Amino acid sequence: MNDEQLLLFRKILNIRNYSESTILSYNNALIQFKKWNYSGVHLDKDLLFKYVEYLSAYDKSYSYIKNSIMALKLYSELVLGRILKNDYLKRIKRKSTLPDVLSIEEVKQVLDSIDNLKHKTIISLIYSCGLRISECINLKINDIDSKRMLIKIVQGKGKKDRLVQLSPKLLDLLRDYYKIHKPEGHLFQGQSKDEYSARSIQQILKKALQKCNNRKNITVHSLRHSYATHLVEQGTDIRIIQEILGHKDIRTTQIYTHISTASISKVNNPFDSF
Repeated sequence: MNDEQLLLFRKILNIRNYSESTILSYNNALIQFKKWNYSGVHLDKDLLFKYVEYLSAYDKSYSYIKNSIMALKLYSELVLGRILKNDYLKRIKRKSTLPDVLSIEEVKQVLDSIDNLKHKTIISLIYSCGLRISECINLKINDIDSKRMLIKIVQGKGKKDRLVQLSPKLLDLLRDYYKIHKPEGHLFQGQSKDEYSARSIQQILKKALQKCNNRKNITVHSLRHSYATHLVEQGTDIRIIQEILGHKDIRTTQIYTHISTASISKVNNPFDSF
């Protein structure tokens, strides 16, 4: 695996219309494998299995290992012309963990703690539309349809467009933001008129959580989780939530039925009868 082969792999993925984030993720996975296989041993199913054992021993997550395997198998097929058929994920038990989410009250606290209009608009948009951080960054002014009260998410994850609801309250916030900042092209721009950075958005949320003294393990993606959980708790059909979030598989959306505490809180606890 040399630099020319890595470059060829990226070019093939680009021609096949893979997303930039996927290409970057796979490329990073190959680089990490290359560092581990420093002696340049021939990539085959036995070496791949040893690499999976190595990752498991260092307690890498299921998603990390899965991404590494997919990258290596695809690289082997497209660049080396060899298909690695073995499914090593069957040997790995996926950890059953639920992401932390904010309550509606906590989301309100976070938003109220943000004084900067642009920052508040960004965090409000991500939560109220259930967006991925990349989708917020790539959003353009023309994607906002105030007449139909919809926002078009162009080429989100999986290279698929989708529509999400534009709330009247968010529209008012967007209009206030537009009057002051007058963006061109992308809805949110950095200081040099380029795309806003993901790191900047992460820092906005981090500072807001600190101001609220919120110690939960919350990231920008947690806002998307929180939004979906709140939809479940208010009785929104799971298939509608699937469409809003842009999930290909309904099983991905169903995790929010496990996060929701609405049904659990309604149970009559026998301890209260003592």
